[in-house]
Amino acid sequence: MPALKYLSSEWTAEAEKRLRSQLSPESMKNMTSSMLTVYHNCPDGQERALYYKIENGIFTDISVRQAPLPEAEFIISGDYDTFAKISRAELGSRSALMSGKLRLTGNMVKALSLASIVDRFNKILSEISCEY
Repeated sequence: MPALKYLSSEWTAEAEKRLRSQLSPESMKNMTSSMLTVYHNCPDGQERALYYKIENGIFTDISVRQAPLPEAEFIISGDYDTFAKISRAELGSRSALMSGKLRLTGNMVKALSLASIVDRFNKILSEISCEY
């Protein structure tokens, strides 16, 4: 498979396919949540967000959004380069959050308890061949 442009519609479709096929509701702890990752300083100068909606451990929406952004239980914002490092599994989401490279809006205690699940799906995303 050729490298996909990170955050393109093709990358998003591949991410959704892999996450749905590789993560069972049980491995996702049957969680219901929504998360918006807001990317600042994208290479084209735009601001984008990657939206995840999970119901009973199943991804029901994975989409790239621009303003106006949907409501989400958690909003995580940071530089494009930081999210790219997380997506390449060069940086863990928890360490990025704790070091101040990412900013969280939402319940910090719950977010930290879900960090291992987020790291699990970031590992799957890291396996997609991408151009950043």
